Parts: sequence; structure tokens; C-alpha cells
Amino acid sequence: MIDYFETQHLIESMVSERVVPGINYAFLKKDQVFSSTVGFASIYPEVSQLSPFAQYDLASLTKVLATENVLLKLYDQGKINFTEPLHQFIPEFKDERIRLYHLLTHTSGIRGWIDHRDELNHDELLDAIIHLPVTNEFEHKMRYADTNFILLGQVVKKIFHESVQEIAVKEVFDPMDLTETTFHPEIDNCIPTALVDGKVLKGIPHDPKARQLGSDCGSAGLFSTMEDLIKFSRGYLGLDKTILPFSQSTVTLLFDNKNPSGVKPRSWGWDLRFDPKMHYPIILHTGFTGTLIILDRLKQTGLILLTNRIHPTGHNQIFLTMREKIIQSFVKENAK
Repeated sequence: MIDYFETQHLIESMVSERVVPGINYAFLKKDQVFSSTVGFASIYPEVSQLSPFAQYDLASLTKVLATENVLLKLYDQGKINFTEPLHQFIPEFKDERIRLYHLLTHTSGIRGWIDHRDELNHDELLDAIIHLPVTNEFEHKMRYADTNFILLGQVVKKIFHESVQEIAVKEVFDPMDLTETTFHPEIDNCIPTALVDGKVLKGIPHDPKARQLGSDCGSAGLFSTMEDLIKFSRGYLGLDKTILPFSQSTVTLLFDNKNPSGVKPRSWGWDLRFDPKMHYPIILHTGFTGTLIILDRLKQTGLILLTNRIHPTGHNQIFLTMREKIIQSFVKENAK
């Protein structure tokens, strides 16, 4: 029986308290799935009904579901092991200390700030990212940054000679038969997000870098549905051992802290929380648009949360506070 009552109450209260227009959420517990749809898809310029089959802008979940899964497939095949220097794939990136695992764990120390970033075109933005300096935070601090996964996307392009988004479709989504996980969604199926330049974005990535870089963006731009995210999650939890395009032995490596002592814990790509009783790692990742996946492989449980928290505006600090409460509540109830 699935009984995350406190967490469920917190989730649904975000709609009743108008923190978000609507929510699709699902709890997984071994072979059981409880899913629910609450609230509206949009409130501006008009109110529209929320469907359980809606496609959401996943934002940074793109990192772990697209870019990282291509790299994990290569790892699984013995073609890379993440100790390779970034310089090997992108010679223009001069600092030879940076390894692929530094990018995967956000310990690269690469400075993320680019002046007038949103005014740059595709080539200018990629060039600016490739020439960002490495700071003294290298290996000493975990600082989450899109830059790391944009660079990993360029590594994928160097290996396959096609863009990271095209390769993710061929190497991950198509083999998994994920028909609703795409970088080119049907607009009518999509949840509208923020108001940008007087227009509500719908079927267009909210992340400006994703719009600038197009198919070369390894950090954002992916759209998907609850149904497809449940399939992903069952693979990570070991409930479906054949759905992911790499072995379960590789999946188990994600449920482990890859950072050195004294640095905030992080797996490859995924953030970590720890079971309050047994202290083993639980993986999670969030997206700026209001998305969340949290997975406990040992108990084979999980939570998927899909909201459009930036609709109609991105100024929504209350949501971030509530999301953290939801994560903590899930971890607490899950430990019972």
C-alpha cells in the first residue's frame, strides 16, 4: 500500500494555496503506482484544464535523462570511463585538469557567469562557455552549473558527430520506446510556462540557453509526460531491468557519492539525499520549471512531481521552499 499521506497533502496544498496552477504527481512503491492530477494547466491568458497526459518542459532533468544517459551507455560499453580530460574532446578548452567526472559531479570549478549571455547567438555562446576560466573552487566545492552539462553535450557531439539532442533520441529514447519524450513536442499537448516578451511559452523551452543552443544544449530543452517518466524511474529502481539502454550494474553506480570528503555529496549528474535511519543514498534531480524526481533503489520507491511553477511568472520562491519540504517529507515517510 502506498501511504505517503503527509507528502501528498503538501503536494496538493500547492494548488489549493495557489503556489502553482496545477500538478501531476506519482508515487512508486515496488510494482505499485499511485498517480494524480490536480488543478489547471494554465491560468493566463485563460484557464485551461490539466491533463494527466500533458507534456512538461523538464528543464534540468534533461541533464540526467538525456545527456547523462548517452554517456552512461558509452560507459557501460567500455568506451569511456569518465576519467578522460575534457581537453581530449574539446582542445579549445585549455585546462587539462578537468575530467569528465568533474563535469558530472559539478566539481569542475568552471566559472558560470557570461556577460550579456542572452544576447549571444549559438556560436558565440558555445565559444564563451568553452573559454570560461577554472576557479579555485576546482575539486573543493560542488557548485551546480548548466555549463558542466553543456560541455558534456559537446563531448557527446565530438564522439558521435551529431548534436547531443539528436543522439539522445537515437541512443536513449528510441530504444526505450518513449514516444512522448522529445525535444520537439506537439504544442497542443504541452503545459504553458512563463510569460516571455509578452507571450506565454508553450512547447518552447523556458531556458534561454536551450533556445539559443537548440539541439546542442545538453542541460535543458527536453519535454516529457508522467507516463514516460514512470518508465525511466522503474529502470533506475530496478523494477524494469531492461528499459534503460545500459546495464543495471551501471545503474547501481548512480546510487553512490562520487565526491571527496568535505565536498557536498553528489553522484554522476544526480543530487543525493540520505535515508535518515540507514544513511544510504537516494538520488534526486529538479528542474527550474517545477519538476522533480526522487528515487530510492534499495526500497524501490520514488516520487515524480511535475508542475508549471513558472506560470505565468518565474518569481516563485514559495514553491522552492515547498519543494524542499516535500523532499524532506518523502524521505522521512519513506524511511518508516
